[in-house]
Amino acid sequence: MLNKSLNIGVFGDSIGKGILLKPESNRYSTIKLDLHKLIGASQQQLSIQNYCMMGSTITKGLSILDRHMDKVKQFQTVFLEFGGNDCDYNWQQISEQPHTEHECNTPIPLFLKQYSEMINKIRARQGNPIMLTLPPLVPDKYFDWLSRNLNKDNILTWLGGDVNAIYRWQELYNAKVTSLAAKLSVPLIDIRSAFLTHPRYQQLMCEDGIHPNEAGYTLIYRTISKQYRHAMLSV
Repeated sequence: MLNKSLNIGVFGDSIGKGILLKPESNRYSTIKLDLHKLIGASQQQLSIQNYCMMGSTITKGLSILDRHMDKVKQFQTVFLEFGGNDCDYNWQQISEQPHTEHECNTPIPLFLKQYSEMINKIRARQGNPIMLTLPPLVPDKYFDWLSRNLNKDNILTWLGGDVNAIYRWQELYNAKVTSLAAKLSVPLIDIRSAFLTHPRYQQLMCEDGIHPNEAGYTLIYRTISKQYRHAMLSV
């Protein structure tokens, strides 16, 4: 991946943070992987400043970026990973009111507007943004997770009786990320395809259906390492 020292900034949500669900405790934790060893870099070659936050939407990401704008210029690359929380819903409200309309955390027009604003701000500080696609969720597992302690039947009613509607909605946001990258000529690293080409990608995900497990994160980091050089050549 590297021929010289590289300072990277990362802004995103829990995927960028490396959050996974520990099966033995059923609690969230940060994955412990030796990234330098995994991608073939030494401590001197690679420095990563991670500003990701669990639950972060693009709105929250913008506020975090604004607080660290003075650091953007020092990064050769700024990785951006958003969309997973933006497309999510308040499932408790849906459980209580399944026959009314509900809006996701960040509607698509606002998501695209704020993501574009983030990219423009980084570029205005001579930063080089690289966007990441969304890893796929596992719809049945995620449905079971999000509906625990809620009325599953009501949520399923709101979904039109099809838990796969959750997957399709997230896929739409991933498509918007891909099209925005093309529109703004931002290099894109496609981690989603790396999962979907796996014969059983579900085995790469935690029991909550939305966070990668250790094998999933290993795949993500290796995919980034493989695609990074090509992405930088397009900058």
